[in-house]
Amino acid sequence: MTAPPAALVNRNKKHFLGIPAPLGYVAGVGRGATGFTTRSDIGPARDANDVSDDRHAPPNKRKKKEEEEDDDEDLNDSNYDEFSGYGGSLFSKDPYDKDDEEADMIYEEIDKRMDEKRKEYREKRLKEELERYRQERPKIQQQFSDLKRGLVSVTEEEWRNVPEVGDARNRKSRNPRAERFTPLPDSVLTRNLGGESTTAIDPSNGLMSAIPGTATQGMLTPTGDLDLRKMGQARNNLMNVKLNQVSDSVEGQTVVDPKGYLTDLQSMIPSYGGDINDIKKARLLLKSVRETNPNHPPAWVASARLEEVTGKIQAARNLIMKGCEENPQSEDLWLEAARLQPPDTAKGVIAQAVRYIPTSVRIWIRAADLESEIKAKRRVYRKALEHIPNSVRLWKAAVELEDPEDARILLSRAVECCPTSVDLWLALARLETYENARKVLNKARENIPTDRQIWVTAAKLEEANGNNHMVEKIIDRAITSLTANGVEINREHWFKEAIEAEKGGSVHTCQVLIKAIMGQGVEEEDRKHTWMEDAESCASQGAFECARAIYSQALVTFPSKKSIWLRAAYFEKNHGTRESLESLLQRAVAHCPKSEVLWLMGAKSKWMAGDVPAARGILSLAFQANPNSEEIWLAAVKLESENSEYERARRLLAKARASAPTPRVMMKSAKLEWCLDNLELALKLLDEAIKVFPDYAKLWMMKGQIEEQQNKTDKAWETYNTAIKKCPHSVPLWLMLSGLEEKRKQLTKARSVLEKARLKNPSNPRLWLEAVRVEFRAGMRDIANTLMAKALQECPNAGILWAEAIFLEPRPQRKTKSVDALKRCEHDPNVLLAVSKLFWCEHKIQKTRDWFNRTVKIEPDLGDSWAYFYKFELLNGTEETQEDVKKRCIAAEPRHGEHWCKISKDIKHWRLTTEFILALVAKDLPIPI
Repeated sequence: MTAPPAALVNRNKKHFLGIPAPLGYVAGVGRGATGFTTRSDIGPARDANDVSDDRHAPPNKRKKKEEEEDDDEDLNDSNYDEFSGYGGSLFSKDPYDKDDEEADMIYEEIDKRMDEKRKEYREKRLKEELERYRQERPKIQQQFSDLKRGLVSVTEEEWRNVPEVGDARNRKSRNPRAERFTPLPDSVLTRNLGGESTTAIDPSNGLMSAIPGTATQGMLTPTGDLDLRKMGQARNNLMNVKLNQVSDSVEGQTVVDPKGYLTDLQSMIPSYGGDINDIKKARLLLKSVRETNPNHPPAWVASARLEEVTGKIQAARNLIMKGCEENPQSEDLWLEAARLQPPDTAKGVIAQAVRYIPTSVRIWIRAADLESEIKAKRRVYRKALEHIPNSVRLWKAAVELEDPEDARILLSRAVECCPTSVDLWLALARLETYENARKVLNKARENIPTDRQIWVTAAKLEEANGNNHMVEKIIDRAITSLTANGVEINREHWFKEAIEAEKGGSVHTCQVLIKAIMGQGVEEEDRKHTWMEDAESCASQGAFECARAIYSQALVTFPSKKSIWLRAAYFEKNHGTRESLESLLQRAVAHCPKSEVLWLMGAKSKWMAGDVPAARGILSLAFQANPNSEEIWLAAVKLESENSEYERARRLLAKARASAPTPRVMMKSAKLEWCLDNLELALKLLDEAIKVFPDYAKLWMMKGQIEEQQNKTDKAWETYNTAIKKCPHSVPLWLMLSGLEEKRKQLTKARSVLEKARLKNPSNPRLWLEAVRVEFRAGMRDIANTLMAKALQECPNAGILWAEAIFLEPRPQRKTKSVDALKRCEHDPNVLLAVSKLFWCEHKIQKTRDWFNRTVKIEPDLGDSWAYFYKFELLNGTEETQEDVKKRCIAAEPRHGEHWCKISKDIKHWRLTTEFILALVAKDLPIPI
């Protein structure tokens, strides 16, 4: 190669090479490169006084040098201090023993202590030095902070005039004032074909403007060949041609369904919402399983279901059919294939499956399910029974489709093919006549001697045809035969048979079953307890005849047990008739003449039926059996007084006071006179009774109430004060005295009375509740809340306090308080009643009704809950619900409750029944707010 000419070399050489850079020149600024800072701009990284870095020196040299420096530093002048001497160690080469270690530890502790004392000063000094350092050597960002703040005053025009960073040679192409061209829509071109104006871009401002009086020549003139409207029509014609090409050549209809197109698109979207990677992993894993063991049907089923879940139904069908080819003897695969296929195709798949597995019951049943007509189903089942004549499931399915006559014929053949099927024998017996049914059941017993259902069905058959005397024989034979054949007599199973017999209307069979089986497998000492549990279990299931049979047999075995007679009597009262109850009570008092309760139940039953003479007769017999019995005396008095026979009641009470002078008899005597408005005689009787029974609180209460009724407040006050000395633990007496003080406007004394009562009767929630209410009625809400908090601390499980505390709270906090109350007193009726009222305040009708039902179910004796429930139904329920609540309340006969007792124990209402008391209490109740 030859060397290039010298002239060419000189021409390519840049003229500025070798020349010093001009002042202020920064490389790269012209093409937009940003500047950077080097160490020369900000100085060295280390201070001049820093220790030199000898990390990269050889180890032996470095070690030797450090030893020399240490020796020099120990004894040089710079390490000397007038106070402490040399700072180094003079004995560093001596051995280091335990004394040295202990001394070093002591010095170290001293240094730490001194360092803690100087810590605050040291931190303050470090902070000041750091601030001073920042002022002397500010960051680059801080150096330009004043210039950045000055950018606020830059105007928009100045911003636009700022030159763009980059190569100056490309600035021309980025000139905003350069001429631009914008494509125009067809409408503008069409409008300009008339020659009115021409639209162009104005180079001066870059906006589009029209130049009037000019027109574009050439093909855009009116005389040109281009017609834009015709171009649009041609485009539509082209689209029609393309659509016609995809049309059906047979019927001439388009393949694209415009209505179902979007639906098809929606069906193409996978319905599986999981991770796509999980699907891929599962697909790969299942593919590996199929390839490893192609004769494993669950792998094929799982693969098909995976594709089905991900929306690839055709892939699922292909997979399952391939699996059927690999495993033609797997009924699971054929059934899955039939499920995935459309109905018409599924029939072909099942037909193919039947050819491979003609003995598969499931496949035949699936084949019948795919048929829509009954005749076709029958044909399939009969074909199936030809292949599998011993399948009970197929026979049952075939019989269900037949008429009774055809079903009987079919069952006759079925029991021949399946002689051990109890259901087929029993079904045939139901369809046969009485005589034939007996023969069928006898054959069934011969073929299946260990099944109890055949014997029970035979007993029901005899009862249905009026042969009750045969039922007991059949059941006895059944137990004997089954025991001989080694069958265990399970009481639970036989009780279930008895309950089913009762529900089926075979009452005699159920009673015979109970009588025969209730003693099986029960120890003699456990018989009473077990039988009572059995009776309650049957009653809870609605099998009242079974329970009655158990009580009857138990009473035969234990005729002198009063508790069994009482349970049987209550059972008849709740679930039987009046005649059955009276009959039972007559037998009861004959066996237990000393039981007062049985006599009183018999008398009340007669009285409630309106047969007052019979009730008197029963009570007279009770007197003979139980002379001087307080309960019978008072029952006789109540019977006479309720029937307005006041003179007879007085004579009875006089005899009772003479023969059995008990506190209750004295109280009832005074109460009768009080009810008849003979107040002076009532007070006289009470004074006599108090002398004999001074510690009976109810006598004192009645005397104080009568004196309050006579407006003798001072005498009533004296009576109550005397009473609390005689009966200091009677809470109602303290409450009456407190109430009297409050009526007399003696609020302080009322508080004092309640405080004394709490000292005498600690942890009594009723006293705390009254104290809270006294403060609340006086307008002292804060004191009431404080007292309630103390009360809940002393009585944390008192339902009446929690119920009151719920409504002492503001409305937003009531729900929270109710939750706390339910945690403490989950089954307390007062808390449940308060929660019911809370839902009532929130107008949650159904919830309120549910909670009221729960309340009266837990405690039916609480009259307040019935009254609130009835008032709620009066305002929000129907006539049916109102009557239902009233009937349930009358049946429950409630006796307690704050609002209930105010009405029921008012002497004016002494003869009112539960129905009228309920109406009065509900009328006076406030609506909860």
